Amino acid sequence: MSEKKNEMLAWEELGDLKPDMDALIGELLKNHRIDTNLYAEYDVKRGLRDSTGKGVLTGLTEISDVCAYDVVDGRLIPAEGNLYYQGINVNDLVAGLQGRRFGFEEIVYLLLFGRLPQEQELQGFLHVMEELQNLTGRFVRDVIMKASNGNIMNALQRCVLTLYTYDANPDEISAKNVLRQSLELINKLPLIAVYSYHAYRHFRMDETLMIRNPQPGLSLAENILLMLRPDGKYTELEAKVLDIALILHAEHGGGNNSTFTTHVVTSSGTDTYSSMSASIGSLKGPRHGGANLKVQNMFADIKAHISDWKNEDEIADYLVKILDKEAFDHAGLIYGMGHAVYTLSDPREVILKRFARSLAEEKGMMEEFALYEAVERIAGRLIMERRKIFKNVCANVDFYSGFVYTMLGIPQELFTPIFAIARTAGWSAHRLEELINDGKIIRPAYKYVGVHVDYQSVDER
Repeated sequence: MSEKKNEMLAWEELGDLKPDMDALIGELLKNHRIDTNLYAEYDVKRGLRDSTGKGVLTGLTEISDVCAYDVVDGRLIPAEGNLYYQGINVNDLVAGLQGRRFGFEEIVYLLLFGRLPQEQELQGFLHVMEELQNLTGRFVRDVIMKASNGNIMNALQRCVLTLYTYDANPDEISAKNVLRQSLELINKLPLIAVYSYHAYRHFRMDETLMIRNPQPGLSLAENILLMLRPDGKYTELEAKVLDIALILHAEHGGGNNSTFTTHVVTSSGTDTYSSMSASIGSLKGPRHGGANLKVQNMFADIKAHISDWKNEDEIADYLVKILDKEAFDHAGLIYGMGHAVYTLSDPREVILKRFARSLAEEKGMMEEFALYEAVERIAGRLIMERRKIFKNVCANVDFYSGFVYTMLGIPQELFTPIFAIARTAGWSAHRLEELINDGKIIRPAYKYVGVHVDYQSVDER
């Protein structure tokens, strides 16, 4: 019997000595519930948000800006959303990259160094990126191929932490060394994700193992499609759409959960691999990076229960059932709708929707695209009506990203890892910013609301 099997049976082998789990859970729930009224009493910014849901300022950054309001006569007025990378509007960046193959790589340069590269600088940067891209056969064999599982985000964490062992200088946190580590991770993560997926399909699903090396001269987006697909083929539009998706997911301010994790963990002085692994762990959660998969599952449910995709009354009736917790996962949420910051629109969703339409036209999937548009239009209105919300509820980037990945033939197991691959650029920029500015260790306070008791020894009890 394997050691792992013994570990799994160890609890059962305790026999009568094993604890009553139901009783333990009862104690856990009874003794850890905090009266929610205390948050208001002590003015605690729960989730680091104020009473209106706006994030509490915890730091300064020059890397990106997320804008959702205009100031009129001293008042904040909801506005169309805008996202700026190093002061440049993402809409302008995407427009300026038309016809260029290495859009994501140019954005990586922008996020890390604060400006777009000149053509000669870009060529040199692409050469550096290419040199850092490969993984050794030993790493692929001993790390990626072993202990494979279907959750590729878990595989990313495990492999990133193990890369520490392969680094001759893992703990030094000088800007030069962290930049080198960051560039390596940005370039190696796509290989780790795709290879981990292939390993899972081979060892767990008995499929043929296919490992294809990235090709020199291709963009990161092109190499992902090349390594993922059995025939290694893709269209120019497919590569462009994936490149745009990576750009839109690369960065989103310092306050999102995973990037804030980067700042928190970096402020402790720890190594790059620990910091990156922590951020991946944050993004793995369904409330953050896993939301696009929730959207896809929700649409699969909608398509299974709506007979006429063009009947907006039928669509609305089923969306009401979802909101009333009578359908789908009974959580009462229409996934992909609403955002913590954006009000009238999420600029990333607006851009990605445009490319989703082009891809749907190429794939002959315009009926499905029309269903997405209808749900987006109807859901915003229904959420406002049923939840008595007086600010606009817009679709966020997750609404169309899963649909785009599906059209690209990317399996659902890689939806969130694709997000992580892109966001590694933003995390790296924020880690360097935190280190260069030599900030204090991040340590917010928690108010103790328990009681002080007189201790009794075990014998006295």
